Amino acid sequence: QVQLVESGGGLVQSGGSLRLSCAASGIMFSIYNMGWYRQAPGKQRKLVATVTSGDSTNYADSVKGRFTISRDNTKNAVYLQMNSLKPDDTAVYYCNAVRRTSLLMNYWGKGTLVTVSS
Repeated sequence: QVQLVESGGGLVQSGGSLRLSCAASGIMFSIYNMGWYRQAPGKQRKLVATVTSGDSTNYADSVKGRFTISRDNTKNAVYLQMNSLKPDDTAVYYCNAVRRTSLLMNYWGKGTLVTVSS
């Protein structure tokens, strides 16, 4: 039973901050690469940020310098600190866990809504 549960979304003014959390269970968390994706209304789901099992990070150009992804393997959790939020950041944010061995293991949370008002 694998579960990824996002929290921390909500309404925020332009320029404000939010911290998203994703709690994972049912997986060997420390060996998974983790990521945050988002999907705005009428658009495709896009990568926001990733952090590997080795703690290397990657960000979409649109969020570089504003968002920070981190993980806490002792808590089986991954976080997304979002600063200087813009209306274009409005989307449902999804937590992702992936591990590639002989098979690709890929799990998704149900998402948390972030709405940034102008």
